[in-house]
Amino acid sequence: MKRRELLQYSGLAALGLALKSNIASAAQQPPRILLRSSWQTVNIGDIAHTPGVLGILRQYLPEAEITLWPSNVDNGVDELLLKEFPKLKIAKSGSEALKRAFDECDFLLHGSGASIVAQRDLIRWHESTGKPYGIYGITFPLKQSTSTQASSQEAIARSVDVLSQARFVYFRDSKSLELAKSLGAKSPIMEFGPDGAFACDLRDPEKAEAFLEKNGLEEGNFLCCIPRLRYTPYWTIKEGSKFDPVKHARNEEMKEHDHVLLREAIIEVVTQTDMKVLICPEDRTQMAVGKEMLYDKLPEDILKRVVWRPDYWLTGEAVSVYVRSAGLFGNEMHSPIMCIGHGVPAIVCRFAEQTSKGYMWEDIGLGDWLFDLDSPEDRENLVPTVLKLAKKPEDAKARATKAKAFVEQRQKETMKVLQEELSKN
Repeated sequence: MKRRELLQYSGLAALGLALKSNIASAAQQPPRILLRSSWQTVNIGDIAHTPGVLGILRQYLPEAEITLWPSNVDNGVDELLLKEFPKLKIAKSGSEALKRAFDECDFLLHGSGASIVAQRDLIRWHESTGKPYGIYGITFPLKQSTSTQASSQEAIARSVDVLSQARFVYFRDSKSLELAKSLGAKSPIMEFGPDGAFACDLRDPEKAEAFLEKNGLEEGNFLCCIPRLRYTPYWTIKEGSKFDPVKHARNEEMKEHDHVLLREAIIEVVTQTDMKVLICPEDRTQMAVGKEMLYDKLPEDILKRVVWRPDYWLTGEAVSVYVRSAGLFGNEMHSPIMCIGHGVPAIVCRFAEQTSKGYMWEDIGLGDWLFDLDSPEDRENLVPTVLKLAKKPEDAKARATKAKAFVEQRQKETMKVLQEELSKN
């Protein structure tokens, strides 16, 4: 073989090896997911969405590289997430890291929330990259987002189109699923899928145990109770949030109505069992609500076995307290979600101003632990149900464990769908 031919042959062989190497490298490249989540940090439930979904991804797709695109990870939440998920990348809006994530990631996953929270970002991702996205564990509320009926219909049409363009949409309550279908959403997969917060397993046992010891709360011998106004008064905790006189007036009108039964339940638990009750918050506004509407209105003899928490806490400490309790009841949603995610009984109260997310309790087999505070029949049954939980904690624990198993099975099934989507890339 002539020298020139030999060099050409050698060059082609080298090129072939390089191509094979690149193909092999591409085949071995782990899937890269951009998680759009972390909406705010003033509520431990909103914090819990992200570590919940990250935990599910770590369990079922351990090889995947995850980049978090957050709205807000302040108040130490970024440190908390990186401690639990050291391989996690965080790419904030407008950063070079986010530009790289758009180039490198294969799939965008919209995390759990009260709606398609980042709808504009899904549109931006789809239009600029052409890559697929999915939506995981949301409520789909039908709200009048604008002042005119015509523009409202346009907003609904845009939302339906975003749902239809998704490779899958998992709704955290069946009423949202029914609504989306009735409006014509056509994603290939639209099913019930649990809120990501069910899988949140952040812990801070040292803080939790110190708090319990300081307040004389024994493991397994206390219930947690969470207050809530009809509308969260963000104007009291968020800089730049404007006072809303209409929402404030509604809160004032209904606050006694929405908390009197919680007080009655506390009294019955303390009177008829040896359990104590911890009044605690889910968001930064609820310490004051708990003191005003629950603690300060209880009889003096009952207060000896009731603890009011005056400080906000992050998700790890809250979960570590919940798992040491006998159960929880109150007007919030995500603390109950985190409880059931750990097999801890939880009773949910809701009202008309909330979205349909509370109905997920029916979807996971706990419909008789869901109470509509605007329903006279439900109001009659609330206190006896809380008392039954306190008197028969083992029975309640068995029910919570069964619901937990159902949720975990759905998580497994939803991750199989995501895995199949990633394999197409």
